Amino acid sequence: MNPSACANFFCAVALFAFAATASAENFLVYFGTYTNALSRGIYVSRLGAATGILSAPTLAAEAPSPCFINLSPDGKFLYAANSVKTFNGENAGAVSAFAIDKTSGKLTLLNQKSSGGIGPCHVSVDATGKTLFVANYGDGSIKSFSILTNGAIGEDGDRAERVGHSVNTNRQNSAHAHFICADPSNKFALVCDLGTDEIISYPFDATNAHLHVAGFEVGSVPSGAGARHLVFGRDGKTFYLVNEMGCSISRFMLDEKGRIYPFETIPALPPGVAVQTSFTAAEILVSPNKKFLYATVRGHDSVSVFATDAHSGKLTFVQNISAGGKVPRGLGIDPTGRWLITANQKSENAVEFAIDAVTGKLSPTGQELKMGSPVDVKFVKGD
Repeated sequence: MNPSACANFFCAVALFAFAATASAENFLVYFGTYTNALSRGIYVSRLGAATGILSAPTLAAEAPSPCFINLSPDGKFLYAANSVKTFNGENAGAVSAFAIDKTSGKLTLLNQKSSGGIGPCHVSVDATGKTLFVANYGDGSIKSFSILTNGAIGEDGDRAERVGHSVNTNRQNSAHAHFICADPSNKFALVCDLGTDEIISYPFDATNAHLHVAGFEVGSVPSGAGARHLVFGRDGKTFYLVNEMGCSISRFMLDEKGRIYPFETIPALPPGVAVQTSFTAAEILVSPNKKFLYATVRGHDSVSVFATDAHSGKLTFVQNISAGGKVPRGLGIDPTGRWLITANQKSENAVEFAIDAVTGKLSPTGQELKMGSPVDVKFVKGD
């Protein structure tokens, strides 16, 4: 075989091997919902990463309004914030732990506990998989739990309840914790408080789920903006926060001591579109390579796309596109960065988009999943 033919042969073999690997790669796609006549809990679909083909959703586990879900770092367990009014006679919501069957996608309930507050709306797991965080919107409280080796929710960690208000008398008469997650260093828990327009940074110890609730730092978004969710950028220090009522995105930096420094706030809506009272921003995510940022705006029922600057972290508007349904609550991006799925609560559908690897732009694939009141989307590697 001559050198040119040999090179072509090995190139073809390499491409075939890559295609075989890609075609074999599949992910389970979990959907958190508000339970109603069309929803009974958490649903699961299967995504072929090479093709983007989604299977019809099936019920993974019955659960009362598992509105927001999250995964352990090893992908073995799923945790849900159950938006219920009472739990075991207590005026509080619940958090649930499930084991994931990677073959069938089914979830097995491990245990449930009180969320320690009213209206749980967000859960997350730290990088070690040993600490579970929950944010309670109704009373503005947050709580940490230890996670047992079998994935079940263990003993209580710490609880903190914020007080305060901001300028929007309809939405901000009291604190409303809407989000909590560990930063990339796994040293701080960051909380978005929609009611006080604040971001709070609590030091925490992952070995015992201990939140140092007296040693916090505070940052602020514009008054009345409504701090909702955040996500970290490329350097692990820059983070972006979506503001619900302001329909905007604020950029910050977190230093090694947990202090928060603001940079700018820009519109989440496309140029020329003014904020209306019927518009509320909901979710914010970055692509796996951190090059692109995506945000949903309800009422406008769209997804905005931004490019992130590799050095400064500054955002540049790229695109705004219909979410494919009404009231896009959550977003999910598969781990390969090829596919994005919107969860459209009021039109009771989830819609898939292809992601352009170069520009970050979205294009509808034509695939739509029907389910009752989808809220959140999470991906985990399947068998």
